[in-house]
Amino acid sequence: MELARVEGTVVSTVKADRLKGYKLLVIHLLKPDTTPTGSHVVAVDTVGAGNGEIVIAVRGSSARQTADLSNVPTDTSIVAIVDSIEYQGKIVFRKTPLKDKSDEIRTN
Repeated sequence: MELARVEGTVVSTVKADRLKGYKLLVIHLLKPDTTPTGSHVVAVDTVGAGNGEIVIAVRGSSARQTADLSNVPTDTSIVAIVDSIEYQGKIVFRKTPLKDKSDEIRTN
């Protein structure tokens, strides 16, 4: 699984029958601290992700492991929308902003 940020959509009126009905999104792969890697891929969206959201993407044969995608020709699929990321004892991403410093994760 990989972290990514949704950065755009791909519109394709002519595509394989098994791709019909699926939204295609351009995602930018991220490091665990949410900095961009510089790599972009097109992914099949299975969760209704929107522009700017951080998502979890799977690639390779894992991209077809959901029941809905078992026969879909995809190499990358979005399988989750991220609510928060804690990395090295710090919250590096939270969908809703921290209310105050007491919300931060503390490490010993």
